[in-house]
Amino acid sequence: MMKKKSISSSKASLVLFLCQMISALDVPLDSKLLEELSQPPTITQQSPKDYIVDPRENIVIQCEAKGKPPPSFSWTRNGTHFDIDKDAQVTMKPNSGTLVINIMNGGKAEAYEGVYQCTARNERGAAISNNIVIRPSRSPLWTKEKLEPNQVREGDSLVLHCRPPVGLPPPIIFWMDNAFQRLPQSERVSQGLNGDLYFSNVQPEDTREDYICYARFNHTQTIQQKQPISVKVFSTKPVTERQPILLTPTGSTSTKVELRGNVLLLECIAAGLPTPVIRWIKEGGELPANRTFFENFKKTLKIIDVSEADSGNYKCIARNILGSAHHVISVTVKAAPYWITAPRNLVLSPGEDGTLICRANGNPKPNISWLANGVPIAIAPEDPSRKVDGDTIIFSHVQERSSAVYQCNASNEYGYLLANAFVNILAEPPRILTPANKLYQVIADSPALLDCAYFGSPKPEIEWFKGVKGSILRGNEYVFHDNGTLEIPVAQKDSAGTYTCVARNELGKIQNEVQLEVKDPTMIIKQPEYKVIQRYGQVSFECIIKHDSTLLPTVTWLKDNDELPDDERFLIGKDNLTIMNVTDKDDGTYTCIVNTTLDSVSASAVLTVVAAPPTPAIIYARPNPPFDLELTGQLERSVELSWIPGDENNSPITNFVIEYEDGLHEPGVWHYQTEVPGTQTTVQLKLSPYVNYSFRVIAVNEIGRSQPSEPSEQYLTKSANPDENPSNVQGIGSEPDNLVITWESLKGFQSNGPGLQYKVSWRQKDVDDEWTSVIVANVSKYIVSGTPTFVPYEIKVQALNDLGYAPEPSEVIGHSGEDLPMVAPGNVQVHVINSTLAKVHWDPVPLKTVRGHLQGYKVYYWKVQSLSRRSKRHVEKKILTFRGNKTFGMLPGLEPYSSYKLNVRVVNGKGEGPASPDKVFKTPEGVPSSPSFLKITNPTLNSLTLEWGLPTHPNGVLTSYILKFQPINNTHELGPLVEIRIPANESSLILKNLNYSTRYKFYFNAQTSVGSGSQITEEAVTIMDEVQPLYPRIRNVTTAAAETYANISWEYEGPDHANFYVEYGVAGSKEDWKKEIVNGSRSFFVLKGLTPGTAYKVRVGAEGLSGFRSSEDVFETGPAMASRQVDIATQGWFIGLMCAVALLILILLIVCFIRRNKGGKYPVKEKEDAHADPEIQPMKEDDGTFGEYSDAEDHKPLKKGSRTPSDRTVKKEDSDDSLVDYGEGVNGQFNEDGSFIGQYSGKKEKEPAEGNESSEAPSPVNAMNSFV
Repeated sequence: MMKKKSISSSKASLVLFLCQMISALDVPLDSKLLEELSQPPTITQQSPKDYIVDPRENIVIQCEAKGKPPPSFSWTRNGTHFDIDKDAQVTMKPNSGTLVINIMNGGKAEAYEGVYQCTARNERGAAISNNIVIRPSRSPLWTKEKLEPNQVREGDSLVLHCRPPVGLPPPIIFWMDNAFQRLPQSERVSQGLNGDLYFSNVQPEDTREDYICYARFNHTQTIQQKQPISVKVFSTKPVTERQPILLTPTGSTSTKVELRGNVLLLECIAAGLPTPVIRWIKEGGELPANRTFFENFKKTLKIIDVSEADSGNYKCIARNILGSAHHVISVTVKAAPYWITAPRNLVLSPGEDGTLICRANGNPKPNISWLANGVPIAIAPEDPSRKVDGDTIIFSHVQERSSAVYQCNASNEYGYLLANAFVNILAEPPRILTPANKLYQVIADSPALLDCAYFGSPKPEIEWFKGVKGSILRGNEYVFHDNGTLEIPVAQKDSAGTYTCVARNELGKIQNEVQLEVKDPTMIIKQPEYKVIQRYGQVSFECIIKHDSTLLPTVTWLKDNDELPDDERFLIGKDNLTIMNVTDKDDGTYTCIVNTTLDSVSASAVLTVVAAPPTPAIIYARPNPPFDLELTGQLERSVELSWIPGDENNSPITNFVIEYEDGLHEPGVWHYQTEVPGTQTTVQLKLSPYVNYSFRVIAVNEIGRSQPSEPSEQYLTKSANPDENPSNVQGIGSEPDNLVITWESLKGFQSNGPGLQYKVSWRQKDVDDEWTSVIVANVSKYIVSGTPTFVPYEIKVQALNDLGYAPEPSEVIGHSGEDLPMVAPGNVQVHVINSTLAKVHWDPVPLKTVRGHLQGYKVYYWKVQSLSRRSKRHVEKKILTFRGNKTFGMLPGLEPYSSYKLNVRVVNGKGEGPASPDKVFKTPEGVPSSPSFLKITNPTLNSLTLEWGLPTHPNGVLTSYILKFQPINNTHELGPLVEIRIPANESSLILKNLNYSTRYKFYFNAQTSVGSGSQITEEAVTIMDEVQPLYPRIRNVTTAAAETYANISWEYEGPDHANFYVEYGVAGSKEDWKKEIVNGSRSFFVLKGLTPGTAYKVRVGAEGLSGFRSSEDVFETGPAMASRQVDIATQGWFIGLMCAVALLILILLIVCFIRRNKGGKYPVKEKEDAHADPEIQPMKEDDGTFGEYSDAEDHKPLKKGSRTPSDRTVKKEDSDDSLVDYGEGVNGQFNEDGSFIGQYSGKKEKEPAEGNESSEAPSPVNAMNSFV
């Protein structure tokens, strides 16, 4: 609604607003004048649009209005006249339109539901209130339901549903236990926005039988409660960890609509073990700073005061160590109508022109409609001076009969705004409201302001004269204000006298006289001086003043800016202050203050108390802070600052630093402004618009900086258009069909005024197109949707505020979003340079098909197979990136004698384009790697047996092996070298005719047609006699592989106590063998931590036996698959065990029943009566209690107090042959109205056992009302 000012109701308050047109009148708030002027009605108070009332109390619908003459009131209900005289329950307050509907004496609130509207009317028009919707509050009872206990496995998720009754307004939900204690909540357990209680994973401590949901209806001060919910957590070992899944909201996406200005609440609650952590992001943007809050352990995202800029996709991500889950909520911010320009009251004179403007915004755009005196303007009485033009009513040459109250209604599907604005046509002769012969007194050389408050219609002209017959005042020495005030900027003695104010319009003329007296200023002609006094001495400060003889001065002394101590040692004379018997606590600053009714002056001096006569000593220190800061010459963009320097403290002041504070944008933060030489005590400061300046000065000498001075008075500069536009404007698309325009926002006072916004404009470059513009709030990003893919745009961002626009901004070039390239490079050619290097060529793609910034080309290449052996199991693709518009590249690191494939793709900022057709090329042969192993076995007197393995990388077709060997003597000298060529198909050789007991060194390598590969070396010794040693050997190495492990077994022949090890690695890999030590002399080992679906090589060796290992074996682990769990329930041993347990239990039960059947009657019925639900009593088989049993030999009842306690243990004093009472464990039941009944036995050790009496506890509803 329109904002209003108010004054005391005892003065017949009236507020008339100045319209947008200069010709409109402003009525002063003068109580006498307001009582005399006629005015149309104005609604001053009304009930809210949506008015929820307490059905137990009287309904008061407010409607207050003012006007001259006082308005009369009438009401409509549901669009028709509401005759209150015909309803005895309805009355209207005297001199008011407020309705009182009597509910407490027989009326029913439901009978008065409806839409009410008040009309206030007098002879000058009719004002109407909003539509007031009356609805009684409702707090319905909880729907009765049977709740089953919840059996939950440890680690699983759980949701306890509250499902509160639908009330008006909706209730507040909370969870408590039977002891009225709130249930603790955490990241694991929390309450959702719908009131349900969510467990991300349950733990054993969650087992309890009193989860109770409460609904509090604040309007009626009532609390309803749900029946307790039981949760029992059973454990399974081990507890299975689970990755997150979302409990709420469900699915992968959802939508939400919120209204502008409201609070946006988004919620994500996830299940998982460990407990997931929730994180929120906004896709394509950032969460708004200073308006974003996280609640409920970050499960709830809260954004206050939302606007259209907050629309977008919000993603919540739930994550734990096992993975993550996410949900995207698409938020759309709509807006109920809100005012841009609300209509203001118009006061016009006959014959004048004026306008009423009503402008509102919203989403969707609101519809504007006008009413005149509460009637749609289309059917209202015609007024020739009135013309309606959309959101504006134009008045031309108005007459007094044109007075009326106009209503502007702005509405859309989300609400409406209604504003009353009257047009009051007044014809009034001039009136001067300033009292006659009012006396003004000022001090010489200071400004004098002489008032002449006036009113008239048409607006009077004001003239000033000095003296009774003086001439009209003109010239630069006077300032004439629009409100009639005469200002004399520098009043002198000769300015004193009588001044006459004359007000005239076409209806008359009136004048008024005022008096001005100019007084001499008060001065201190003898100021107190700095004193140094010995302790226990006497000191005196002088303060001699001169003042105007007509003014009465008062002199006050202060110590350290506070009152003097209440001590008889302080003597105040006419012109001095004397301190007797000075002590150390008298040390300080003493100030003499002289006050008159018109001015005030002061002077200070410091008293230093010393123990001995002061000795002259030069003390160098930082200067004292400057003081007496004064602002003069205030202009819109500059001001002059002056100050008085503090004491230099024996080190000359070199410069002054001036700092400023902006109390409007950054209160409490001081910024550097400028600095001046130490000889200067005034400075002209440049200012910015719309800044509330305060200044302070810091003196600097060689010792350091002084403390800052006290701040100057504040100076608020006027608002102005922004001087500059945002910087760093960029346009980069985030999607193929959008353009994201970003900029750096203006900082603080750069706005130059309130209402900082930005005008964002764009148009496609090199296209004859008009600029498209939008005005956005103080943000730093705007997204243009529906753009062509990757086209250049001209972009500019212009700042504006409530006063206007900044200078025209410069244009920048941006591009809309990129899309993946459309075509692949063509004419791909490969030139093989050698066995490990190739060069690839391609034709560039047309730039138009790149659809983005060309970043380069990517070459994907991979080995298809080795030409010397079977293909690899896993194909590893390699990628090389060539930047820019390059059309060739080198492929290094290729493997010889292999077949390769490659393709080429173009790359832009969005990603990669399609691949070119695969190109096949082959590398020539190369030299092989060294043989995979060389073993020397079976030494004899003159022979050795050599065994070897194929090279890991043949790199071609092997042609032969080259073996070289030579003897080594005891001094490690090498003998002659012998070379033998061995056919490529051999894998062992027996060397004969060797020397006995001789060490030989062997060099072994393979050859292809290209040349010899790297060699492997080994040493061995022939034996010195024919005694055959026990040569160890390992054979028959076998493997049994699973997904991630393999069982390795072998046979060993040789000396006892051999220590074995297992070596393994990925087959075909160049990586070093991994080694695992086998504990003891076992002939098996389990390799763990293997990768599924991978080929491995393995061999077994013995520690301490140089070079002794088994031959290699190759195996492959199984493929990765879902974890396989053995269903224990299908195992034979488990079924047999369960049958045995069942048989044992059956035997025990038979024995128990045989012993029980000896007879006897047990009063179990008492237990059933004491514990059963009143609504289903008596319970037999359904509730698990026992009936009565009889014993032919013994009819004695159970002893008093023999009932089983609530913890299900049998007390020692209980009857040994009684049955244990297993109750449901719920301590209380509920009536249909939701209140407590029953007993709280969980806290009692014993319960009465006689008769059917109930031990009910008092209902705790009152306690709940006071607790919550």
